[in-house]
Amino acid sequence: MALFSRFLSIESPTEIPCVADGKNPAFELRFTADGEIPFPQLILHGQGQQKLFNGPAIRAEEQANGAWLYVVSVPAGVLEGGRVSVQVEGCKLADLGRASGDDWVKEFRELRLLVPAKPAAEIRVAVSGGAEVKVYFGIHKHMHQPYYNTTDRNYWDGEKDGIFGSRVGNYTDFVPAAVRQYIDGGLPHAGLSTSWSGSLIEQLERCAVEGLCGGRYAGWNGPLRGLAGARTALGHPRIAFSGFGFFHPLMPLIPGRDIVRQIIWHREVIRGTFGAEASRVLFPPETAFHVRMIPALVEAGVSAVMYDSIHRYRACRDYPYAGINEGMLPPNAAEQTNPAVDDWLQLQNIWAGSKISPSLLRPEYVGYEDPDGKVHKIVAVPAERYIGNEDARGGYGALQYPAVLGQVYDRIVETGSYDPAHPPFFILHSDGDNHGGGADSYYHHNTGALVEWLKQDGRFELSTVEDYLQRFPPDPARVVHIEPGSWSGADNGDPQFMKWFSRYDQPYSPDLNSWAVLTAFQNAVHTLEDCEPDHPFLAEAVRLMLTAETSCYWYWTGQHIWDQQVTNAANAGFGLLKPVLDGLRGAGHDRSGPTIFPPWVTPENPGGKRWGQGCLLDAPNVGTVHTFVADVSGLKRVDLVLREGRHETRIALRNHGPYPSQTGAALTADYLTAELPAGAGDVRYYIEAEDTCGNVSRGSLERIYLA
Repeated sequence: MALFSRFLSIESPTEIPCVADGKNPAFELRFTADGEIPFPQLILHGQGQQKLFNGPAIRAEEQANGAWLYVVSVPAGVLEGGRVSVQVEGCKLADLGRASGDDWVKEFRELRLLVPAKPAAEIRVAVSGGAEVKVYFGIHKHMHQPYYNTTDRNYWDGEKDGIFGSRVGNYTDFVPAAVRQYIDGGLPHAGLSTSWSGSLIEQLERCAVEGLCGGRYAGWNGPLRGLAGARTALGHPRIAFSGFGFFHPLMPLIPGRDIVRQIIWHREVIRGTFGAEASRVLFPPETAFHVRMIPALVEAGVSAVMYDSIHRYRACRDYPYAGINEGMLPPNAAEQTNPAVDDWLQLQNIWAGSKISPSLLRPEYVGYEDPDGKVHKIVAVPAERYIGNEDARGGYGALQYPAVLGQVYDRIVETGSYDPAHPPFFILHSDGDNHGGGADSYYHHNTGALVEWLKQDGRFELSTVEDYLQRFPPDPARVVHIEPGSWSGADNGDPQFMKWFSRYDQPYSPDLNSWAVLTAFQNAVHTLEDCEPDHPFLAEAVRLMLTAETSCYWYWTGQHIWDQQVTNAANAGFGLLKPVLDGLRGAGHDRSGPTIFPPWVTPENPGGKRWGQGCLLDAPNVGTVHTFVADVSGLKRVDLVLREGRHETRIALRNHGPYPSQTGAALTADYLTAELPAGAGDVRYYIEAEDTCGNVSRGSLERIYLA
């Protein structure tokens, strides 16, 4: 017989309405092959389950043209509503025992099982403790484009014209169109927060002035300015231009003084562009948050910060770690300082790699203790990881709001965890200018469906962050901890931000090179600024430094155009500063301490678990702290200060010399390491560095559990 080598066609439905119980009706799936398949299979993946069809469950018949037709009858009730991955596969060898992975041919399709919304008459608002239970949520849209050349802000080509030209609606009237539907729908507290990087705004202004993208950006900010004055029932903006960093920096990994400047610069460009004040609620780039950011955020006038919800869940004792499907290593025990909760929920009808806790989906104060023992705190607002990811795929067209948010609601009612003074509130956040959550349909058709649902379903309310916080302010006496990390799109957003440390375990890492170069450049700029704040070269050097902090330049590791960007900016800036820095150093006028890059530890969980090939392995119990330190006057000493309870130990870091750059860097920081004592338990540590002029700097107070 002629065995198959490829599939000719796959007839799989793309959407099927579920029956009343929220499960699938019976349906058929058909596929044809260019020959007989010895072992045909159909696998349906959805909501954490797999349904396998093979053997007698697949009907086969040979066609007149020599092709073979296969038919699978999927019975009713075997699949929950939501997204289902359809996997059709077959082995090319008749002897299955001899087959390897290369002998299997696989193709994939996607099926959505649409869960019908309940009629308004069937919706029941629960009562708990005498109060009606309600779940509040908000929507955030992120807009950004980096500079594609750090040293030439006027760089432009056909690719850039295409990138910006394909997003005209996103950058002009899509957001106002959505907000108008909130207003017309009579939703009193509804609005939309949106983050716009300064680098995007400057480039859009250039498009308008120079007629780029066919002149379609003339007056681009008019629709946004026109609706910037719209207010909620409590007088807050319906369009909240979130606080942000001007150049989209990864805030956990840059100095606090640069965080402050990035936010202030951004606040100024928002005011000038949209005629509105930036919100005091910050959306950190990449949703990347670390508690060590808090002092700088407070200094910059930020009152609340958004973060990815999984890092609050994982900071609880007895967190139900989901294994490798979670995409992160188990939490380090030092991060798990919050009380255990008992309302864990496995979401259905969407992909969710781990359980969530509805009782934790609310704004809270989060704290950071510095090396002096002072506690800094700020309000933290959760952006729900899994529900937000599904909303990012296209709003109501992808996320069945009543069915999915209904699970959160039902779990709150079931566990009796509702607090009317602090009801649930979380953000659904996504890129506002990319596929799915940035599509025309999201802002128009799907938003309309969302509004109609909310008008009929009293269990849920769309609200701005500002309206919620005014109505339900968090208790400042209750301060919690949040594990570091970012959103799931950055290698699942692990606590050490490894998306921006790619190849860290190899002899040379382009990412580590860029951090080392940037650390040295930051020290050069800060040194001149502290000594001669009015120096004529300083303004351009500061801009080059802030541009170099753009997180995108680390995101696409291995592409020379990105790996080179930080070095290019640093070389250009240092070329301006070197003569004056040489003079300051020679005269002994250096007033600035060394610049210390935030440390990282390998393995991530000493004595715990580390990654293997598709599995978890035991990690060595000896951990190593790594950092970069730079000073224009040279380093005298760099110490690791380790605190075990009330006992403090100083460990000298080993200096390996300047990190070996492969990008032609004119300056780079020293690379230093120190071993941590095995078995020390839950410890705190910070790095202290002194330069040859006697200036001393201290890094942030970090935590780790050493098993």
